[in-house]
Amino acid sequence: MKQIMPLLDRGGDKPLYEQLYGYLKSAIRSGELRNGEKLPSLRSLAASLSISITTVEQAYAQLMVEGYVESRDRAGYYVGRGAFSSSPLPAAGDAGAPEDDRPDAPYLNTAPPYVCDLACFDFAKWKKCYNSVLNDWPQQLLFESDPRGEESLRYEISRYVFASRGVRCDKDRIVIAAGTQQITALICSLLQRRGISNVSVEQPGYLPVRSIFRDRGFRITPVGVTQDGIRIEKLPANLPSAVYVNPSNQFPTGAVMPASRRYALLEWAAANGSYIIEDDYDSELRYFGRPIPALQGLDESDRVIYLGSFSSTLFPSARISYMVVPQHLAQLLQEIMTEHTQSCSKAEQLALALFMARGYYRKGINRLRRMYAAKLNEAVRILEGCPDLEVINTWSGISLLLRVRPAEPVTESNKKALAALLSKQAATAGVEAAPVEESDEMTGGGILLALYYTRIPLREVGQTMQRMLDAWGL
Repeated sequence: MKQIMPLLDRGGDKPLYEQLYGYLKSAIRSGELRNGEKLPSLRSLAASLSISITTVEQAYAQLMVEGYVESRDRAGYYVGRGAFSSSPLPAAGDAGAPEDDRPDAPYLNTAPPYVCDLACFDFAKWKKCYNSVLNDWPQQLLFESDPRGEESLRYEISRYVFASRGVRCDKDRIVIAAGTQQITALICSLLQRRGISNVSVEQPGYLPVRSIFRDRGFRITPVGVTQDGIRIEKLPANLPSAVYVNPSNQFPTGAVMPASRRYALLEWAAANGSYIIEDDYDSELRYFGRPIPALQGLDESDRVIYLGSFSSTLFPSARISYMVVPQHLAQLLQEIMTEHTQSCSKAEQLALALFMARGYYRKGINRLRRMYAAKLNEAVRILEGCPDLEVINTWSGISLLLRVRPAEPVTESNKKALAALLSKQAATAGVEAAPVEESDEMTGGGILLALYYTRIPLREVGQTMQRMLDAWGL
């Protein structure tokens, strides 16, 4: 609550209540007093200005008549929500009102227009773990985090990936970073110190990772993807290199690499002194059939660098990812990390360690699988009823691949513009849809889109999908 200190002319012709009214009106219009901000009570303002309560009451009454001030039952007086204050932020150096008295910040409502489902994550359990960190272990927050990440979280991750994905490791082979892209930058350092300068990537694939390798000076070899994953026969032979793959749910095609192909890929790495970078970003979210173990758990030659992320299973803004390196790279990784500082919030890391240790994370995964499978079925039910659509990936992950054949003929010259238009129209309907590049192995005409359906509440999936189809004119 700001201090109100008008300069009142006590011997002038204008009544004191008019002077106070004019001062407050000007402060509200200029933004010095913000929309929804609490004003001093009648008694406290009268005492601070050495004027009568009646004088303050008259000034507030006139401001209320004009819509600048509103009175709330048993709460006091506030700057009206429809007033003319324009600044959403306090002035520099101003601590502002006490927390309970501050209005909601208007910039909190700047999320994208997509429909969201708060039931996708148990925020009450997360808050409980976060509060435990603040209440029971506050001393932990007074020290910087280990560059590799909090030991407690690395330990919980090592237990979890072994139980859920068959990944064999200990906490000293794990490093935590803020997102897969930052993890990839660390991998670049590892590979360069091992003398590797060529990286094969899936085509189509995750473009940000490809860009990071290219920016770090690696030679990039795009390799096509079939329904069984990357074409292993197209990988470099007799050349130590690395290949970046999503064997459990290839992005964006959803291709799953069968066990026989996984062993073939491991044999390629061992024979060529190469490394496999296995991005297992949302392997937990498989809705039908039995999950296939991670490549890392099948590897007898210690050639797999395993990547995981919590973005799909916690909430996207929790930018916590991790990497498991082969045993012979653990010491090198530790040396590299001495040159870095940990970029993930220490409080979030500790909260996540508790969240996993108490079993909340595993229960949440099980609930997500059931919920997302129901959403996927409902989305596919609506989409498959449209003859101008082809649904391609329907078994795992947080997105499905959709081939759209719009009314306007698709050519190489208008393909990008049509894809951007379809994405924009989907967003207006409350659906996130991202254009996908197409490889020679995936030709089929139309526009390819990755459609994100998991954030939509189950009861709204059908109508939201129909709204999107209406926006597309299909």
